[in-house]
Amino acid sequence: RVVGLSPGQPVTLRAVAADDRGCLFQSCAHYRADSRGELHLGTDASHGGDYTGVEPMGLFWSLAPAGMEKPYQRLVPRSTGAPMKVEVLVHEGHSPPGAMPGPVVAKAEVQRLFTAPGVRRIRLKEGVVRGSLFLPPGDGPFPGVIDMYGDEGGLIEFRSSLLATRGFAALSLPYFDFEDLPRVMKELKLEYFEEAARFLQRHPKVKGPGVGVIGTGKGAELALSMITFLPEVVAAVSISGCSSNTVADLHYGEMTLPGLRFDMKKVSVSDSGVFDIFEALDDPASPANSPSVIPIEKAEGHFLLVVGEDDRLWKSSFYAELAIRRLRQHGKENFELLSYPGAGHRIDPPSTPFCQVAMDRVLGVPVLGGGESKAHAHAQEHSWGKIQEFLHLHLG
Repeated sequence: RVVGLSPGQPVTLRAVAADDRGCLFQSCAHYRADSRGELHLGTDASHGGDYTGVEPMGLFWSLAPAGMEKPYQRLVPRSTGAPMKVEVLVHEGHSPPGAMPGPVVAKAEVQRLFTAPGVRRIRLKEGVVRGSLFLPPGDGPFPGVIDMYGDEGGLIEFRSSLLATRGFAALSLPYFDFEDLPRVMKELKLEYFEEAARFLQRHPKVKGPGVGVIGTGKGAELALSMITFLPEVVAAVSISGCSSNTVADLHYGEMTLPGLRFDMKKVSVSDSGVFDIFEALDDPASPANSPSVIPIEKAEGHFLLVVGEDDRLWKSSFYAELAIRRLRQHGKENFELLSYPGAGHRIDPPSTPFCQVAMDRVLGVPVLGGGESKAHAHAQEHSWGKIQEFLHLHLG
């Protein structure tokens, strides 16, 4: 809220934040004060800048690398213990994005917290399992959820800490490129994920009998495999996943699901050097690739499939269709689909800054993820509530 302006005064609101490496991100929007010289982001519309319309959190989800920074970087909190500090500035007049803004008339610091008071973070070395367990305050028991991201590897904790803030015992589970786990994702053993599920299921703070799993990208596909083969897992949230196993072969006992491969000849590169890999993955619907299909019809639990219809990283809408077709062919209706027009690949918790093109950690090049910022932001907000509802329904 801004007060003390002149009636109808044009101003530019700007947000500035730095990530833990010191990279600067910023966003801006154009507003006009009302007849009392006030404006309220909850009710007043932006007329220009990085977004238009009434968007109370628009300055957050439109944060992008500042002009002097390398492009295509994501603003993802690496540490959940410290808040993200965002400076909000009010400038005279309307200045377009990237231009020198007018004089500052007011400013305030906003802190974005990822962990509620009382949430405990426990670093995990349990057998072969690595990661962080986030426990809500109180005695519990709490519904237990395993949380995984994709082929960027490492430990990404902010969704887990937000889930714990919302009352879930959440295990942030890395599966390569972390501590003594394999450096690269060559092949994966489902026994690792089974051990994690059993650890969480048996934890005294976790409500039984089963646990849930949420995954994005490669993590989504692992979530589908876990609910298919592991009786401990009774609910799976797949965000932008594939209905077949991809890239790395997945082993479980004597069974192997070969990974579909990317054909680099089907990658196109734009004039600005952005890679479009939308057509590059082997077709999971081809009979030749049937050994890679995850036999999800064997799952006793429930599925929530979340996709952006403008996902350009791969064809997640089509893969969700394939999964639903397979379940229905086996007489199953144990799924829900959330399909968002205009949303891209990585549908994160609300107000996570939108990133249409991001540097790929494996390829080391900018890769198109698709989506349009406002539609993607709305998908993040809507799906977050629906994911929690789904997990509460099936985990108690």
